[in-house]
Amino acid sequence: MLRPLPRGRLRAALAAAVTAALSVTLLALPAQAAPSATTSAVAWTACRDGFQCATVQAPLDYDSPSGAKIGIAVIRLPAGDPRHRIGSLLLNPGGPGGSGVDIARGIAKVLPLELRARFDIVGFDPRGTNNSTPLRCFDSLDQAFEVLPPFPYPDLPAEERVQRVADDKLAAACARHGGAIRDHMSTADVARDMDLLRGLFGDQQLNYLGFSYGSALGQYYANMFPSRVRSFVIDGVLDPIAWTTGRGQEAQTTPLGTRLGSADGSRRTLDEFFRLCDAAGPDCAFSGNASGRFAAMGERLRGHPATLTDPYSGETFQVHYQDLISITVGALYAPFIWSDLAFLLADLEQQLSPRALGERLAVIRTGLGLAPKAQEQYPNFLESFPGVACSDSVNPRSFATWQSAADRAEARYGRFGRLWNWTGSVCRSWPTTAGQDRYLGPWTARTASPVLVVGNYFDPATPYQGAVTASRLLPNSRLLSYAGWGHTAFFSAGNFCVDSAVTKYLLTTRVPPAGTVCQPEGSPFEPWSAARRSDAEAGAAFHAGAVPTAVRRALHAG
Repeated sequence: MLRPLPRGRLRAALAAAVTAALSVTLLALPAQAAPSATTSAVAWTACRDGFQCATVQAPLDYDSPSGAKIGIAVIRLPAGDPRHRIGSLLLNPGGPGGSGVDIARGIAKVLPLELRARFDIVGFDPRGTNNSTPLRCFDSLDQAFEVLPPFPYPDLPAEERVQRVADDKLAAACARHGGAIRDHMSTADVARDMDLLRGLFGDQQLNYLGFSYGSALGQYYANMFPSRVRSFVIDGVLDPIAWTTGRGQEAQTTPLGTRLGSADGSRRTLDEFFRLCDAAGPDCAFSGNASGRFAAMGERLRGHPATLTDPYSGETFQVHYQDLISITVGALYAPFIWSDLAFLLADLEQQLSPRALGERLAVIRTGLGLAPKAQEQYPNFLESFPGVACSDSVNPRSFATWQSAADRAEARYGRFGRLWNWTGSVCRSWPTTAGQDRYLGPWTARTASPVLVVGNYFDPATPYQGAVTASRLLPNSRLLSYAGWGHTAFFSAGNFCVDSAVTKYLLTTRVPPAGTVCQPEGSPFEPWSAARRSDAEAGAAFHAGAVPTAVRRALHAG
């Protein structure tokens, strides 16, 4: 375990963690195929509980395939029925920066039996992150923490200036100390790594299950290597045009975080939380004009922050307005903890003791899979998200443009506009050498097999429109809609209709009928069956996976 954070650091870590969690991800020609493996197969070694691990060597720069190499950490749970093995099923939990190794270890054994029997379940840490060759811009985790602002996102002009200084310090540190990997972390390079893995695994075509930012990675691969797609599921879908360049002149006027529309998704999902909470009556602790009470509490916290005591570390810290907004969005990811969010809001409204409030918040963290655990000495959560997002996307370079965009987003989307606008604001000053081999489209390739696109009506991070857009761009795709709530649907909503449709498709490549809409089972505030709750809790690993592993651990460093 890391040593406890000094006073004030815990709140900074919370700010960075929530921002990274939400975060919600060159002008060269489309990439050529990565070289197929011509050497021996991957040298797997046993790594506990039936899993096998390895580190695969990949070119740092695919333009120089025989040049410098990096390591890609991989893990697999071999197919339970090897005689009927279809191939490898690669997982990506999102982020960008989430650990595919961790997500595979966490959920491989609880995926549907049919998938575990027919596929090797494979996770990998994308280049620059986690256990693969990482981007590290500081000498220690303490140095990394020094650049963090003491809030999740800026709300006032003075805080915006603090954010600017923090972003410039991080970008400068990565320019000085990031090393060669900094310039080769684009999603296009990760897609090339995936194709390298496909060849090493002996698969003619790739099977893939990607969530959140992982949906962008899936779209990159599908468009760069369309003939090598067997079964591809993208769930919690990012609009690839918004992710990269935006439309028209958006790249010059609108930052990535606002282009993705996540503020609108958060607003719509919170409105559903209020509606369903009021309808639930006594079954929801915050029922009765929930929307008005939330707004009033937010205004109160602007001037009179609440005090919480972290039950893990004993650290006492304050919760301001921005913390309330960030924590709320995080909790909206997982409907099975909406009742816990309602209790937390009611407790904040009643101004309970710092320890009681801290214990209530701890329940939400645990429900999101963010419980404290042992971790490496220097996880690179601070660098991994911009290392990818700033390589992929074109953003305004003027700080005044970011400020104006924040004002417009707040006016248009309300309380969530600023939070999402400032996500990835370090891209404004990120080294321009990054992403030299990035891919900016087109996004309309016809894949060898259909792509299954899964979208929730009320997703707080990746709004439903992203799935609609992706399905319209990909000519050989099918949209599967879930008329429910939360971030991603497969194996996290506890919905039989979604889970069975996705499982059948992965096994057969047969998509569900056009226009299929899976209905939610009751309300998040109704009692959940033991089986459904168990599935949802297991699926919460995907929510945690969308947060870089180091962020989840640093949040509980005490």
